[in-house]
Amino acid sequence: MKSSIYSFKITITAINRIKKLLLIKKNLQLKLRVYITGGGCSGFQYGFKLDNIMNKDDIHIKKSGITIIIDPISFQYLIGGKIDYIENLEGSKFIISNPNAQTTCGCGLSFSI
Repeated sequence: MKSSIYSFKITITAINRIKKLLLIKKNLQLKLRVYITGGGCSGFQYGFKLDNIMNKDDIHIKKSGITIIIDPISFQYLIGGKIDYIENLEGSKFIISNPNAQTTCGCGLSFSI
């Protein structure tokens, strides 16, 4: 299933990092899978992985030559969100700005609804 790019935004910084990862892996067909699992300090936790499998019901968002895939259950919690990539003193990571999250933990990797 294809989703409107406006349902979930991707920053240029995140796009550039995904492109670099695909070059490092030497596989431009990989996609960044964004998903949510139970756990973490606040109840739910964001997950990211490079994936070459797209399930029939996955939402896929294409922009600037990269594809992000999200399963429908995770997507319902991410609508209106944004993925970014940061590098700072704590390290480097993809982060989600999620308007649906009522609370988030200090590291930004977990949240509650």
